[in-house]
Amino acid sequence: MKLAAMNRQGQRTDLTSTPVGQKLTSREKIAAKTKDSHEQVRRFIRLTELVPEILQMVDERQIAFRPAVEISYLSEEQQYTLLEAMGYNDATPSLAQAIKMKKFMQEGKLTDEVIQSIMQEDKPNQKEKPAFKDERITKLIPKSIPRGQETDFVVKALEFYNRHLQRSKAHER
Repeated sequence: MKLAAMNRQGQRTDLTSTPVGQKLTSREKIAAKTKDSHEQVRRFIRLTELVPEILQMVDERQIAFRPAVEISYLSEEQQYTLLEAMGYNDATPSLAQAIKMKKFMQEGKLTDEVIQSIMQEDKPNQKEKPAFKDERITKLIPKSIPRGQETDFVVKALEFYNRHLQRSKAHER
């Protein structure tokens, strides 16, 4: 009888079924009291894993919320490396870059060099737009002029042309 009872152990489900009322998790209770979903509450809790300097940047809205959540999965040392890379490149990670870093970290391939190379990538929202939209102007600006310096080039050209016009008037007199 003892052997038969041991063989049947765990097979009876009518006594061990789930209770009628499920208990709510803490984050579900918080979500019920606020306008946020329990997933959003989980993300807020996740931000506590950020190093203070990056958390400060999130508070000051220098880093967006979702990329910050992904960054929170990096180790403390990796976060400080990222902080240095952000300062060096004068850029914050996009969501895609943060996800890429998290993926590399999970695979054990996130090194200082990888963080630096990811942060050096051009982001569509941070690419400088041409200073002039008029094609008549942009086609006259040499390709050797770096982005962001087109305006300076056009101003110098106009100053030069203005001096030329003044000299021409002086010769006519």
